[in-house]
Amino acid sequence: MILRYFQKGFNFSQDGPGNRLVYHLQGCNMRCPWCSNPEGMEINFECEEIPVNEVLEEIISCKPMFFENGGITFTGGEATLQTDAVFCLMQKAKENGISTAIETNATVKELEKLKDVCDYFMIDFKHPDSKKLKEITGVSNENICQNILNLSKLKTLHLRIPLIHGFNDSDADLEGFTKFFKEVRTNGGQFDIEILPYHEYGKEKWQKQGKIYSVTDGFVSKEIVNKFIKTFKENGFTVIKT
Repeated sequence: MILRYFQKGFNFSQDGPGNRLVYHLQGCNMRCPWCSNPEGMEINFECEEIPVNEVLEEIISCKPMFFENGGITFTGGEATLQTDAVFCLMQKAKENGISTAIETNATVKELEKLKDVCDYFMIDFKHPDSKKLKEITGVSNENICQNILNLSKLKTLHLRIPLIHGFNDSDADLEGFTKFFKEVRTNGGQFDIEILPYHEYGKEKWQKQGKIYSVTDGFVSKEIVNKFIKTFKENGFTVIKT
């Protein structure tokens, strides 16, 4: 069994708690036009292919660096496209007393398989409207919503909204987000929310790869960001900032 990744490195408090060794896994099933890591989209893009046992050795050797509740995080691309390898590594990491985390779009049905080996689930919830989400990213949100509903009964999920002007920042979108979060809470779900305003960190990468970066007006005003935060707090949701 191998792990395919295009980047790795340490990051503090941005990809889960503490100092973490972050693996960016190759391949994604979404096509978000604002993606910060377009090099991670393609399955067959040039990447490292490392046997899982060698990755585990590397993880264990880094254990002294996992301070302040740190550990390992798998992100992407979309890490759940390599669920078997991720499950194996998380299971072995936990056996060695290492914290585990995943950043995911939660589209893969097998995500729940990780519930006993993953300590922190960070899930992008991009849009409450399944049709709109599929129109822009190529994937609908049925599996996403179901995974959130199921996992939030077992874990406290960290739900992230990448807020993009013209995509998901309208009053109707805010109402849709709020309605879904209420459903999660009513079903016994535990979660907090983080809003990630649009940025163009990936724009240059798109251009270097000869791809068209199609987002031309994605920045969200502070007023809209504050409206989302205020509405969520007024509805009793926990809003955090990392």
